[in-house]
Amino acid sequence: MAGTYDHLFVTEMQECRLDMVNEGEAAGKPLPPNLSDPWAAMRSSDVPGATAYITTSWVHEVDHDVEWVEEHDHEYDEILMFLGNDPNNVNDLGGEVYMTVEGEQHILTTTSSLFIPRGTKHCPLGFKSVSRPFRFIAVALSGNGKYLP
Repeated sequence: MAGTYDHLFVTEMQECRLDMVNEGEAAGKPLPPNLSDPWAAMRSSDVPGATAYITTSWVHEVDHDVEWVEEHDHEYDEILMFLGNDPNNVNDLGGEVYMTVEGEQHILTTTSSLFIPRGTKHCPLGFKSVSRPFRFIAVALSGNGKYLP
């Protein structure tokens, strides 16, 4: 029997590389070899009326500097999450990430979240090293449920 709210669930994430405008091919850079394809966890094209666009990727091991995303800004707020996968130490990221906000570089080595207000220049984003895979999640609070501007 179908439930009244079945339409609000995403039970099979879809690859969403073509949705991206500031990463990968759309930005003129190939997807780094240590990143999985991006997967749509929530978007309005899958759940009509959704007002957030959420993607997730695996970040795999790498022993050298890999830049992923160049500087840009958005017309919407964004949240980026870097989530370690050690259940015995939730704060151990398993890697070293660099992230720049308005020209100020930050190095992340712990599970971290970052709120980026609309219009804030951010990135480059990259990885100095990754010793254990971790999850990356991006949440676009676009108001219209789209990652695209």
